[in-house]
Amino acid sequence: MRRDYFELDVTDVAWVDNDTDPREPQVRIDFDGPADVLESQLTDPNGEYLDADETDVAFRLQGSVEDPDTTGVVSVTNRITGDFILELNESADSVLSFIRAAREYGHDAGVDTEGGRYRVELYIEGNEAVVYHKETFLVYDADGKLLRSHSLIPSGVEL
Repeated sequence: MRRDYFELDVTDVAWVDNDTDPREPQVRIDFDGPADVLESQLTDPNGEYLDADETDVAFRLQGSVEDPDTTGVVSVTNRITGDFILELNESADSVLSFIRAAREYGHDAGVDTEGGRYRVELYIEGNEAVVYHKETFLVYDADGKLLRSHSLIPSGVEL
């Protein structure tokens, strides 16, 4: 699938800089390509949508993390098969700000994160397909090395 079939929109991250009440960071991904292709990637062998715990979200930098103009690739993969469900290009600044908000959301003592630290909504041709509440968001450098300090990894998780 082509990356330009996807559009990503992030909400509920400004509260970190504005010192307002925490809100669960959300990302909405809209897909405007061949629906049957994405549907097949999103489903298990029984035709059911994959659950949140059957998917992984990651960001692979295409340049230096210190460069404010660096971009990268956001990917969602099937945890069982390792297959890519989707990939899209995004600025590193945008993704790292999102991860920072998700980390702060999880650290706030007054917030219940049992459902996750951030929310992913995937829409196919304007219709909601899946909603995932996630806790992990891994960040890799351009060489494929995990950047733990930039990743969102829940305590107690070994990688």
